[in-house]
Amino acid sequence: MATVAQWVEGARLRTLPMAVAPVIAGTGAAVHLWQFRPVCAVLALLVALFLQIGVNYANDYSDGIKGTDDSRVGPMRLTGSGAAPARHVKLAAFACFGLAMVSGLALVVITGQWWFLLIGLSAVFAAWGYTGGRRPYGYMGLGDLFVFLYFGLVATMGTTFTQASQLSLTAVVSSVSLGLIACALLMANNLRDIPTDTEAGKLTLAVRLGGSRARLAYAAEVGLAFALMLFTVPENPWNLLVLLALPLAWPAVRTVLSATDMGRLIPVLKQTGLLSLLFALLLLVASIIGA
Repeated sequence: MATVAQWVEGARLRTLPMAVAPVIAGTGAAVHLWQFRPVCAVLALLVALFLQIGVNYANDYSDGIKGTDDSRVGPMRLTGSGAAPARHVKLAAFACFGLAMVSGLALVVITGQWWFLLIGLSAVFAAWGYTGGRRPYGYMGLGDLFVFLYFGLVATMGTTFTQASQLSLTAVVSSVSLGLIACALLMANNLRDIPTDTEAGKLTLAVRLGGSRARLAYAAEVGLAFALMLFTVPENPWNLLVLLALPLAWPAVRTVLSATDMGRLIPVLKQTGLLSLLFALLLLVASIIGA
């Protein structure tokens, strides 16, 4: 029987900043449009958090029963380690997905944006389909695309639209930037797992690119995320505040480019998550000042 601490570790709390950041940035864009709706922001945050924890448990379950986690570098996995029965981990994933759907339904009812139900359902299917089912897209190298779509475009612009019923240049560009940072985190995670993923037949984008090009991809994604924000200056010059997060980005990029011990990439996941969170918080401050 897994302990509470092991269940918490299985939830992979270090990945939660990636779920929180798009909601903060999207709310910031709404603030700049003078359309801040706190209840909608909280509901969007709950959807993002429950989906993120749910996908973490779903990946734990699916990779565990496939044997992908039998030998890996990184935090403990509930299913792969045998700490919890696979069916319990699967149930935890579905419970989180259910809570995300309830929160999303409340958000749809309040805003009247009923077409968001389709987006919400697609997000749940995408969360499960990453490593679950007969043909998981994460095993085909498509995980980065879906992460970009849902942790960048959908989460950020969706948060803005549910509050303001419109989008802005900042909302669109920041959604791309945060999607790129989310992809960078996934790239670092999969770079660490290239040996075991290759053996298990999990052909992530990092596996397909190879170690050297995967490292360069990480650096490019982080750099482009910051560069793109320059296009939002005409709308709000204060958006340049996001550049203050660059000092946090450099240690992570340097580690990814130079580390030979895959264990050194584990802290990069936390650093990249915090980078995303700081990026979004600075954008929120910029939106408040520039409103």
